Amino acid sequence: MSLITPTRIVVVGGGGREHALAWKLAAEPGVNEVVVAPGSDAIELEPRVRCVPGADPLDQGAVVAIARRVAAELVVIGPEAPLAAGVADALTDAGFAVFGPSAAAARIEASKAFCHEVAAAAGVRMARAEAFTDPTAALAFATGLAAAGRGVVVKADGLAAGKGVTVCDSAADAERAIGDLAAAAGGDLDAPWVVVEERLRGPEASLIAVCDGRTAIALPLARDHKRLHDGDAGPNTGGMGAYSPLPDLPDDAIPALIAAFHRPILAELARRGTPFRGALYAGLILTGDGPVLLECNARFGDPETQAILPRLAVALGPILLAAARGDLAVATGSPVLANGRLPTLPGAAVALVLAAAGYPDAPRRGDAIDGLAEAAATGALVFHAGTSRGVDGAFRTAGGRVVSVVGRGPDLEAARAVATDAADRIHVPGIQRRRDIGRTVLSGAAR
Repeated sequence: MSLITPTRIVVVGGGGREHALAWKLAAEPGVNEVVVAPGSDAIELEPRVRCVPGADPLDQGAVVAIARRVAAELVVIGPEAPLAAGVADALTDAGFAVFGPSAAAARIEASKAFCHEVAAAAGVRMARAEAFTDPTAALAFATGLAAAGRGVVVKADGLAAGKGVTVCDSAADAERAIGDLAAAAGGDLDAPWVVVEERLRGPEASLIAVCDGRTAIALPLARDHKRLHDGDAGPNTGGMGAYSPLPDLPDDAIPALIAAFHRPILAELARRGTPFRGALYAGLILTGDGPVLLECNARFGDPETQAILPRLAVALGPILLAAARGDLAVATGSPVLANGRLPTLPGAAVALVLAAAGYPDAPRRGDAIDGLAEAAATGALVFHAGTSRGVDGAFRTAGGRVVSVVGRGPDLEAARAVATDAADRIHVPGIQRRRDIGRTVLSGAAR
């Protein structure tokens, strides 16, 4: 049996990751149309792409209705929130092939405590950690870690768009972080709402695999930088840039990493009756004692997706459809996929995120964006995350992360030069941007 190309695809979401997915899928042979719900003004400019403005990606009935209306052969769910809201379950019940896990399987991202529980049962190494409902107990554990000189990371248990993490240098810092999360939780302190972890040090790596519940096929490795400022300084964000491949962890290491992290977690989730079909993201930290799992996500990373997809040398749609149908064995039977990795084009890609003034706490909206056409004319890709288009045709900021500018080249240095040149041409009042993405292997820290 050979892989089947889906001709009509629905992508749920409307950010930079979904723009990259729509760009990639719509350009593949055999695809007639990609419908993005809700999409954005910029996404709809892509050839063979149509958006559904106003669609609520969290509304199960609305998403199912869109899939029915276009007779979707594949639905790809981009963000984490619709997964946690059970949108994949509703689509599956309606008979659609869905690339995205059930709400039960998506708990691997929706609850950090659950991720630690699954990893422990699967024998996957993570940082020493405990989940808490009591702020006093959480502070006592954090104080013990700080006293031992291990450092502390305080994490919100639930979804926080990549920003619910505080890396603490002292017990006093941990106390403030725990207090902030307790206040955010309000009176709902019955279930675990905070996870306190030992801080680990080393560069990070993102390894995303396409999974069908049992089998995993890996995308190329990437590195995402969450901190706002150069040198991995400043507050955590949803991600300020990414690059692929990694100079300190070659793609040849992927099979061993999949065997150590993804397959045991897939097996444990299947054992619990919640098989995982979708993109299983392993956020790794490369310590002196080897790779350690920091977290799992239940979807493609953002902005890693923007850096990874331009490197792929094969069509993605047929592989996602095989995973959604629970039959990646068809894909792994292909000679080009026999090693469990998606083949890549030669070279590298670097994605630079341009963020609005005030991001991440209070991003400013409505600022004019100049130079988008000039940036694209350099040969760089420009994926929109937080923009809107006025009646005059001009784009303005409409979110925290505004665009991802992706440069491609024969190596990281060349790719970064293309991305930098293009990003320099985009002008927004108060725009924020890092200038060290892809330039060096930064030290990193657990997040």
